[in-house]
Amino acid sequence: AQIEEELWEEEFIERCFQEMLEEEEEHEWFIPARDLPQTMDQIQDQFNDLVISDSSSLEDLVVKSNLNPNAKEFVPGVKYLNI
Repeated sequence: AQIEEELWEEEFIERCFQEMLEEEEEHEWFIPARDLPQTMDQIQDQFNDLVISDSSSLEDLVVKSNLNPNAKEFVPGVKYLNI
C-alpha cells in the first residue's frame, strides 16, 4: 500500500510539472534583455515620446481646468469624511 501511494504521489507531481510547463509555453514572458531598450539613445527616444506638449499649451490646460481650486490637498493614506 505504501509503495502504491508513493507511485501515485510521483505521478501526481509529474502531472503538476507537466501542467506548469504547458502554462509557461502558453504565456508570453517578459524578458528584460530582449524587451527593454538597450541604450541611452533608445531610452531617450521612449522618454521623448512621453512628452505631451510644450509649456504654452500647458498654461491653457491649467486655465481650462475644471478641478476645484478650493479642494483639500490630497494626502495618501488619509481618509476624509464628507460632513
